[in-house]
Amino acid sequence: MTPAQPKETVSFEDFQKLDIRVGTILEVADVPKSKKLVQLRVDLGFATRTVLVGMKGERDDPSEIVGRQALFVVNLAPQVMAGITSEAMLFDIGYADGVTPVLAMPENAVPNGTRAG
Repeated sequence: MTPAQPKETVSFEDFQKLDIRVGTILEVADVPKSKKLVQLRVDLGFATRTVLVGMKGERDDPSEIVGRQALFVVNLAPQVMAGITSEAMLFDIGYADGVTPVLAMPENAVPNGTRAG
């Protein structure tokens, strides 16, 4: 893989608008109407939310991430996909570069809802 060039510079104030939090993945369920999506139920500390993730085909068993903590962008507008509303976005590593994605995770357990940045 050849690393991509950095995107355009953004102000620190714009970066601070993103709300990235740690959450624990409680459940992974298939989305029958989709070839790519699975549905996560995530404990974000302040709420439990539904998050749709395009990981079918990226993992032999998507349920292997149940119980793991990961980073989620929690202040994006909800998106309806395959008839289900996704209330956050999993912050993963690799997809944009054609690398099999992995979770962005804290190195040690921290309370759900802990902010990144």
